[in-house]
Amino acid sequence: MKSFLPFITFNGNAMEALTFYKGIFHDMEIEFLQEFGSGTPGLEGQVMQALVSIDGQRIMLGDSRTPEGFGFTPAMSFYIECSDMNEAELYYRKLKRDGAILVPLDEYGTGRFFAFVQDRFGLSWQLNFNK
Repeated sequence: MKSFLPFITFNGNAMEALTFYKGIFHDMEIEFLQEFGSGTPGLEGQVMQALVSIDGQRIMLGDSRTPEGFGFTPAMSFYIECSDMNEAELYYRKLKRDGAILVPLDEYGTGRFFAFVQDRFGLSWQLNFNK
């Protein structure tokens, strides 16, 4: 196997999502970005394929080519082990904006802080910090 990467399919707002996540994850790098061109009517300027890296974790994403919308579900989520409480609170505050809180950021067990949020694009994020 040459590689194994998650691929996230957006409904025409992948570029907006890239900007949103870049504002949250300051170590995010866009390694590759290809937009649809004029040969794909109705998709021009949308993301055909992008490869990003967040803290070394590579993720591919793009916009759907089909008119049917795809949706995200909390059954699949990104799990982040935060290095400190400030980081957990920062991600929580930014990711929940215009999204949904599935489990609020709180202490669940001695010294374990956890949150489960869905961002405005419908992607789910689990945030964990152990003291």
